[in-house]
Amino acid sequence: MTETVLVIGATGHIGVSAVIGALRTKRNVLAVVRNAAAVDKLFRLAGTRDGITTVEADITSEHGLQSVVDKVKNGELPAFQHVYSAVGGVKTTTPLKDLSIEDFRANMSINFDTNFFAYRATIGYLLSQSNPTTYTVITGAIGDVGIWPGPAMSQGALYSLGISAELENRDTNVRFNEMYLAFPVMVDEEAVKEEAAKMGVVKASDFARSYENLLAKDEIKGSRIFIFTPGDIDTLRWESKAFKGPPS
Repeated sequence: MTETVLVIGATGHIGVSAVIGALRTKRNVLAVVRNAAAVDKLFRLAGTRDGITTVEADITSEHGLQSVVDKVKNGELPAFQHVYSAVGGVKTTTPLKDLSIEDFRANMSINFDTNFFAYRATIGYLLSQSNPTTYTVITGAIGDVGIWPGPAMSQGALYSLGISAELENRDTNVRFNEMYLAFPVMVDEEAVKEEAAKMGVVKASDFARSYENLLAKDEIKGSRIFIFTPGDIDTLRWESKAFKGPPS
């Protein structure tokens, strides 16, 4: 049986990368998209439509992804064994003292709430399977750097979600991991532009290798994978997210 990866946020820079990586491993993709226009965009950016099934859902809604899982259970969509959550993207640069409640909520809603909804909707389905499954969430180093307070706070919350998920799945069939990214990634058609090149942007098709490598390494479980430089894409570095206590 050919396995399937559910990609949430499939038309974003990281989502497209996950789609490409999954297809390279000879797996199929179930891509969650916003609307019909996003379907055409995904096929263009991924460079193919082969092996990709799309489903429209509002991932910002509390029940949007649950409706997708329900369709899978009812046989209306392909079964999936892997989840890649790549939702987010709000990047307000407003200083903390000037951040409005509206902007704060927008950052938390898009960058954190959607990831929580994704985990809650899919984890039970992964746990119900008899074979090994995986759940991967992408986070950004901005939560530690802190230069953009709105996004930074949302990433801090997402780090904690990952710690709780690691603890809950430590002795289960689900291989939960956090992929921690510290440099910009863009879809190929954007990454090759002169301004992006000056910023050191990495192409989504290159970053895709990080997911290929993670899927192949069964020993990486309950960990944070550090992607600090492009060199880390092919030589994954990771450490357990388990609580280690105070520093010695």
